[in-house]
Amino acid sequence: MTTALALTAGPAAPVSVTASVETPAVYDDEAGGNADADDPAVWVDPDNPGRSIVIGTLKEAGLDVHRLGGGRLQHIAAPEAPGADAAPGRFNNVDIVYGFELGGKETDLAVVSDRGRDRIRAYAIDPAAVAAGKPPLKDVTDPAVAPVFAADEAQVDEQRTAYGLTVLGDGDGGAHVAVSQREETKLRLLRLKDRGGRVGYAAEDSVDLPAGFRLPNGKSWTPCADPGERPQVEGMAFDQEEGVLYAAQEAVGLWRIDLDDAEFERPALVDKVREYGVPWTYDATAEECVLDSGNDPGYGGEHLSADAEGVTVYHAADGAGYVLASSQGDDAFAVYRREGRNGYVGSFEVADGATDGVQHSDGSTVVNVPVGSRFPKGLLVTHDGEATPADGDRAGTNFKFVRWDAVAGAFPEPLTVDTESFDPRDVD
Repeated sequence: MTTALALTAGPAAPVSVTASVETPAVYDDEAGGNADADDPAVWVDPDNPGRSIVIGTLKEAGLDVHRLGGGRLQHIAAPEAPGADAAPGRFNNVDIVYGFELGGKETDLAVVSDRGRDRIRAYAIDPAAVAAGKPPLKDVTDPAVAPVFAADEAQVDEQRTAYGLTVLGDGDGGAHVAVSQREETKLRLLRLKDRGGRVGYAAEDSVDLPAGFRLPNGKSWTPCADPGERPQVEGMAFDQEEGVLYAAQEAVGLWRIDLDDAEFERPALVDKVREYGVPWTYDATAEECVLDSGNDPGYGGEHLSADAEGVTVYHAADGAGYVLASSQGDDAFAVYRREGRNGYVGSFEVADGATDGVQHSDGSTVVNVPVGSRFPKGLLVTHDGEATPADGDRAGTNFKFVRWDAVAGAFPEPLTVDTESFDPRDVD
């Protein structure tokens, strides 16, 4: 299962880019509604790409919908706890499905992982409301949907629940959703279902990534984790044309998993985090792992620092393009080729400029198509885990919008900018 793919060397240090737009900072305290930004998705308006919107999860606070200028268009609260001892909704990841057949009508959806309730939730996107500047999202989740991983509500409250999420459209009105399980190594593949004009889902396949590894020196190694936890995945993205899932196992590295007829194939490890193989101990007083870096056996990668997080795919012609992964430990983003054996291209950071820079990024998403005058060559949106300036002692988070051509042009050998060969609305 742990097949490793070959990597090629890129620039030694990350190149720097800057964001041109940011969303308002949110705060994870009572006054801020316990809002903690996490993962974004871009919905491309079919009639006027300059009206496209960015949808971002806020964990316990639900969802925010933003215009391309960064302003908030809509806020959606996460579901309340169904009982006194139950957990409330908590929205982790979000992705877009175009043209889903719902109630006999092609409907664009924002699909969300609800970690708190272990469900997948769907929101219909109304283009007419977007054009009118009105709140465009409406909950169309089947109220009878079952937990994704838990066998019953008691297990839901243990919070080994739906965590990371990404969607794969089939170009014919259907879609699959890959979901990871919090504090576990399991990934599950669901198929979205039209249930009387509401969105449900059914499981089709599962795969477990390794929780432990045999090192070249013959020793066994398990990644650093709190007691009882296994090395989880959050950041994921599908290659929409090739049907390939890229999944970032936070303390391990970036995996590639091909799909064949709605089944997971054998996972292959594209790249490892630098901390791979490093021995560690658990400090019970501080409640954290302590890496023994002085005894690093040298089996880790060179391009990702744990945690490996947000993953997104830039599609270009003839299988070209890139897979981007957040290297949260060093505030950078690693770039790999989409084609072939996913060779490493280089890394970049989002530095201070018109907005503050990006630190500890969880989620990200990229679109290659033009989305208005601000982003005529495509758009990269990233979570910023340390939005500044701070509001006193309140730690803020938000989302940063970066021109794709700015990212591409920052590399010594510029990355591809291809606005025409892939249309996220027309996936075959």
